[in-house]
Amino acid sequence: MKKNRDTEVYALGQHICMSAHKARRVVDQIRGRSYEETLMILELMPYRACYPIFKLVYSAAANASHNMGFNEADLVISKAEVNEGITVKKLKPRARGRGYPIKRSTCHITIVLKNTSPDLYYDDYGPRFLKIS
Repeated sequence: MKKNRDTEVYALGQHICMSAHKARRVVDQIRGRSYEETLMILELMPYRACYPIFKLVYSAAANASHNMGFNEADLVISKAEVNEGITVKKLKPRARGRGYPIKRSTCHITIVLKNTSPDLYYDDYGPRFLKIS
């Protein structure tokens, strides 16, 4: 059985309560970086958007290691995007019985991880590196 190194693993977070603009500010900093470097960056950045993005990166790495058998040290964030979600509209009561509209914006965040280790194939004796001749 051969594992393709072009296989990508992703995690998707939907309806996260923050504007897409604020989440993109953080996602732009981690795109193209390694998994371990990304976790350090997200732990040290002071923005509120870092926590849900941290959870998504961690979840995508767990998917990669559990479902595909990839090593977490070889993972790189190949794609990270933020799309706008629905806007939740509420009414806040104000003076004289009036209602004041509140718009809570949401976003959808997608984190895609790619394996950068050399190609492996599996035989009866365990994993072997693919020989290129």
